[in-house]
Amino acid sequence: MEFIFIDSIFVRYLIEAFMIKKSLKNTILINIGAFLLVTILELLSGWLIRDKFDSYYSFYKWGFGYATYIMVIIWINHFVFIPFLLDKRRYFLYGILLFVIIFLAACLKGESISWPSVSKYFFFFIYTTGTGMAAFFLRRNMIIQRENVEKEKLQKELELNYLKEQVNPHFLFNSLNSIYSLARQQSPETPDLVMQLSELMRYQLESSRKDTVLLKEELEFIENYLLLEEKRLSKRCTVEFLIVGDLLHLRIAPMLLIPFVENAIKHGAQSTNEQSTIDISASIKNSTLHFCVVNSKPSMVSASKRKGMGLENVRRRLNLLYPNSHLLEIDEKENIYNLNLSIDLSVSILKKTDND
Repeated sequence: MEFIFIDSIFVRYLIEAFMIKKSLKNTILINIGAFLLVTILELLSGWLIRDKFDSYYSFYKWGFGYATYIMVIIWINHFVFIPFLLDKRRYFLYGILLFVIIFLAACLKGESISWPSVSKYFFFFIYTTGTGMAAFFLRRNMIIQRENVEKEKLQKELELNYLKEQVNPHFLFNSLNSIYSLARQQSPETPDLVMQLSELMRYQLESSRKDTVLLKEELEFIENYLLLEEKRLSKRCTVEFLIVGDLLHLRIAPMLLIPFVENAIKHGAQSTNEQSTIDISASIKNSTLHFCVVNSKPSMVSASKRKGMGLENVRRRLNLLYPNSHLLEIDEKENIYNLNLSIDLSVSILKKTDND
C-alpha cells in the first residue's frame, strides 16, 4: 500500500533543518570543550616539569600551544580529510595527506629538523590523531543512530495521522448511507437516527484528537453504531454484541475496531436480502482484549472483495501502534467470515523508547 505525504514534506524539511542547526551548535560546543580538555590534560601531564619554565605564563603558553597543535590536526582531519577523502573512499590520498600534515606539525613543534627531535612529536601526534578519530567515529555513529530513530518516529507519526484521517470519512460515508436508505423508505425513525448519528459523529471527532481513548467508550461507540445499523437492516439481520470482563480503565487507539464492524455489515447483511447474522464479542483478560467478529455472508462475495481500504488501513495501524503485541487472524469460508483480534493493551502506543 502506498502512502502519499505531500503535506508533510515541508514539515519534514523544517525538522531536518532544525536538526542540522542543532547539530552544528552541538558540534561547536563539543569541540570547544574538547580543546579545553586537551589543554588541561597537557598542563597536568607537564605539571612535574613546570619548574623548567621561566614563569607560569611560559608554562601555560606551552600547554596551550601543545593543545593547539593537537586540535588543529584533529580538526583538519575531521572536517576536511574524513568527509572529502576517507568517506569518498580515496584512501591512498587520505593516508598521504594525513601523514604529511602530522609530519609538518612535528617539524614545526620540534626544536630542530633532525629525526630524533621530530620523531617523538610525530608518533605522539599519530597517537592523539588516532584517539581523536576513534572519538569522532563513535560520536558520528551515535548521531546516525539517533537521527534514524527520530526519522523513524516521524515517519510513524505521519503515517498514523494519515491512516487516522482516512478512517473518519470512511465511517461518515457508511453512516450517511444508512440514513439515506431509511430516508428513502420514509421511515418515521429517520429523525431519531439522525440525532443518534450526530452523537456518533461527535464522539468520532472528539476521539480523533486523542492518541488513546477509554476502551469502555470505544465499545459503547460500537454498540451505538450497531443499534443504528440494526434499525436500518430491520429484521433481515440478527446482531449480537457481548462484552465480557472488567475493562479496568484500559485504553485503546480510537476508531481502531470499528472498521471490522463496518466490514461485517457491508460485506454481510448489507450485500444480501437473505437472513443474516452478526456476532461480535469483546472479552478482556489480563489486560488483553480479545475481539471477535463472526458474520454470515453470501457465497457470491469473493474473498478479494473483502480486502478494501478499511481492512488494509486497520492492519497498518495495528502494525504501527501495537508491534509484536497483537494477533489478527481471519478465517473466511464459503458462508461464514470469522475475525479474531487479540491486543495487549498494557503496551503503550508508540513506546516512549524514542526519548520523547
